[in-house]
Amino acid sequence: MTVCLLLASCGKEADEPQPDPDCPLEDGVYSAEFRTDSTMFHINEAYDNRGVLTVRDGKMTIHVTLVSQKVVNLFYGKAAQAKEPGAALLMPTIDTVTYDDGDTDEVYGFDIPVPYLDDEFDVAMIGTHGNWYDHRVRVTDPVPYVENGEYTVEVTLTGGSGKASVSSPAAVFSKNGKLTAEIVWSSPNYEYMTLNDVQYDRVNTEGNSTFIIPITLDEDIAVSALTTAMSEPHLIDYTLHFDSATLQRK
Repeated sequence: MTVCLLLASCGKEADEPQPDPDCPLEDGVYSAEFRTDSTMFHINEAYDNRGVLTVRDGKMTIHVTLVSQKVVNLFYGKAAQAKEPGAALLMPTIDTVTYDDGDTDEVYGFDIPVPYLDDEFDVAMIGTHGNWYDHRVRVTDPVPYVENGEYTVEVTLTGGSGKASVSSPAAVFSKNGKLTAEIVWSSPNYEYMTLNDVQYDRVNTEGNSTFIIPITLDEDIAVSALTTAMSEPHLIDYTLHFDSATLQRK
């Protein structure tokens, strides 16, 4: 378990954990996975279970965008503490969500103190009916946050026979904390790619095979690609690596 200082807030609240002087995260902004124990309290689908984790002077807080405006307040701690006079409730922000189909919606978001990574902690919730509920939440997998936009990044390909290659730098798209990359192969004979058991079909009909796949920077990403260049189709294993030091906005 990784423990860091909580962001300070006014009013009565749950006891803060003791700081860990060896907190491994440097000051900065990260995309992190946020999971809860409830289907009624979770991140908006447009954000793929991820929030924006800010680390400053060893203190962590995560901004999460919810699915509606039905969660009125949150509280770091237990529901019983949230009901006490002077409890420091977490107030909502108005977040505008843009979905993949172009529709938009205004929902509530919250900035939640994070005492540590990779283990559950208490967050209470009150809805429009005025009832408090206890929940357990977990923050994991912090990676550098990339603001929404289009970028390029150097990519290396290993595996296979060594004859295939992909175009580098690759185009990278950041939206709501999620990164995708355009993979352009050196051959027109790749029909689809797989990543984490999900199949991604090519996005072009002419020229070298091109795909859009989700990526993480600075990690080896195991993929497979089906080629029809041989006497019969073969699914070949490769590894992609995207170097964040080369990331540039278009």
